[in-house]
Amino acid sequence: MNTQSYTIQTEERLDTFLAQQLGQTRSQIVQLIKQNAVSVDGKINSKPGIKLKLNQEISITFPKAKESAPLKIDFDVDVIYEDDDLLVINKPSGLTVHPAPSVKEPTLVDWLKHKGIRLSTISGEERHGIVHRLDKGTSGAMLIAKNNETHEALSLQLQDKTMGRYYLAISTPPLKEDITIVEEPIARSSHNRLKMAIMTHGKSAKTEFKKTLLSLDESCELLTCKLFTGRTHQIRVHLEKLNRHILGDHLYGSKEKKEKSERILLHAYLLYFIHPTTKKKEAFLAPLDKDMLQFIEKNFDMESFNEAIKPDNVKLGFSTNS
Repeated sequence: MNTQSYTIQTEERLDTFLAQQLGQTRSQIVQLIKQNAVSVDGKINSKPGIKLKLNQEISITFPKAKESAPLKIDFDVDVIYEDDDLLVINKPSGLTVHPAPSVKEPTLVDWLKHKGIRLSTISGEERHGIVHRLDKGTSGAMLIAKNNETHEALSLQLQDKTMGRYYLAISTPPLKEDITIVEEPIARSSHNRLKMAIMTHGKSAKTEFKKTLLSLDESCELLTCKLFTGRTHQIRVHLEKLNRHILGDHLYGSKEKKEKSERILLHAYLLYFIHPTTKKKEAFLAPLDKDMLQFIEKNFDMESFNEAIKPDNVKLGFSTNS
């Protein structure tokens, strides 16, 4: 079994702390606690809502994954880059990243196991190799660690911002300013548990949006988005703050079918990091899938679009370019 430990630096609820550290929902954390997998100062704890104190030691012993009937893997995932330490993939829209009790279909983790790819186990049995996640509907670049040393190094880069991604989104209506920065805390909505929302007690979150290209009819635009933090649904929540939404986003935006997009038009396009072994700066592009590209071809000038998504132009204009 894999064990992970933390020393408490700020006083907060146990379930809130673990949800943030592990990138899981509070309900998933509660299930972990019910399995007697969490200890506080060496004693198994069964209460998700206890208030943690400074310098307390939290230990998690991840249960071994239960054997279940193998899922049929009838899809493939594009591999952008692979070496002995890591894997860069282009996640398709509609693919859930890791298993959960509520997920019945095969996930990215299932595909990785099916391919026999050696993966890190630092995040637990159900999250093999997953350094960072993407929402089910979001496509694009993801980094997978093949061993624990690589996973730890990349996780540190997420914290110190030497690793990050630039996203492409089709949003409506167009923003007014060339650059718009939203810095508002995010937590789960108290009105709709499926949504996140700007909440005063939430975790700090900062997103920078850049107007990149107007559509031919000027009703929507291509945005380039840079995250300075990695909260769930962050781009979508911060756009909602601006009274904008991504086309195809029926949770935060319009439910009207006239948008003619079955999927959310949000894509993690450019991924950058420092390779933990070679120490070289790396950058990888994840090509757009046919559905998002078809929408763009119908609604944008393609010559201008192709120029706008060149790597140097994608990074141009942001307050911090990496």
